[in-house]
Amino acid sequence: MTTHARDTDIERAVDLLRAGRLVAFPTETVYGLGANARDADAVAKIFAAKGRPSDHPLIVHIASAQALPRWASHVPEAAQKLAAAFWPGPLAMVLPRAEGVPDAVTGGLDTVALRVPRHPVALALLRAFDGGLAAPSANRYGRVSPTRAMHVREELGDRVDLVLEGGACDVGIESTIVDLSGDEPVLLRPGAVTIEMLERVLGQRVRHAGENATPAPGRKPSHYAPRAKVLLASDAEAVSLARCFHAGGARVGLLSTKAPMEAGIDWLGLPQDADAQARELYQRLRDADALGLDIVVAVVPPLREGIGEALQDRLRRAAGLGDGAPDASDLHA
Repeated sequence: MTTHARDTDIERAVDLLRAGRLVAFPTETVYGLGANARDADAVAKIFAAKGRPSDHPLIVHIASAQALPRWASHVPEAAQKLAAAFWPGPLAMVLPRAEGVPDAVTGGLDTVALRVPRHPVALALLRAFDGGLAAPSANRYGRVSPTRAMHVREELGDRVDLVLEGGACDVGIESTIVDLSGDEPVLLRPGAVTIEMLERVLGQRVRHAGENATPAPGRKPSHYAPRAKVLLASDAEAVSLARCFHAGGARVGLLSTKAPMEAGIDWLGLPQDADAQARELYQRLRDADALGLDIVVAVVPPLREGIGEALQDRLRRAAGLGDGAPDASDLHA
């Protein structure tokens, strides 16, 4: 079985996109549900397919930093530095939008989020299309993002006109989003490009977003969620918490690097390495639903330099807890 789209698949995808249809495509982060970002009617189909509120902004994917002036009215020096350092890659930048960018893409805001993905299939598609593609994750709104083509087909079925194959996503969680439209850079969503990496390139502090920050994808308190209820726990108390729910008759899974020595508790095993955990996280949450679990007890990974902050963010939102690092009151154990 082929693991990457062929040239003929790319050509078909371009024809569909130019006709106002929807095409799902792989990026290094997750699979995106793409539409011509200049076609408001096509973009509206994304919201309908996902069941996503129409006032939510979308990320526009472009082929290179040279396309920025087509979409942004002002490209500050900070954006130029970050593009040189991290594009193509898992970083989206929020900039003042250029004239002619549809409200359907920006959610009516005066800004637009832009990124150049690293996946070869995404880049081939963007170069052949020669335009911007609005593309949120290719799943129903609020649910677990897809990291494999089969996830898109399971989630959206015939609501997407074509799914380009690209294998499993290398990063596995959504891109970092940094807002550069104001006086100081603001981290809206953590990802594989960490706040430490941003600060090193910019030579200045990057502030974490507060409650009144610019709206951005994936910032709702409940997001990336399986059907099973997700509860966060410390490593020391996760098994005892899972045991309690199992004793009460629930079908329970443990999302952890350590296997439980307990009969009746399904292990949703994660690797020890944080980057590998990010690649596997959404697959394990999908496994929870495939197993028909009622509850997932998730061990919170340590908040350390690297992708740990992004992992915590995704788990908090899967548990419906929103922004911030978990504290003792968040841990259900």
